[in-house]
Amino acid sequence: MKTFLLASLTSLSLISCNSGPNAQTGTVIGALGGAAVGGIIGNQSGRGLEGAAIGAGLGGVAGNAIGGAQDQRNDDYYRRRGY
Repeated sequence: MKTFLLASLTSLSLISCNSGPNAQTGTVIGALGGAAVGGIIGNQSGRGLEGAAIGAGLGGVAGNAIGGAQDQRNDDYYRRRGY
């Protein structure tokens, strides 16, 4: 479990390199939502804290990917329009 937690924290720190505003917001919202859902699911098996940690890691990764894709679409749109 310690290895997984360390790997999750490392991947989250590397993800923050994607620095668009939607990517940053998506990471935070995804991590908070994932921690909440993971904590609830983990609590059912008696491991709420571990569930919250795993949920936060997975939610942060997913939120960053979604926000980064939105940033890319916005960049493409404005580049085509000549802004």
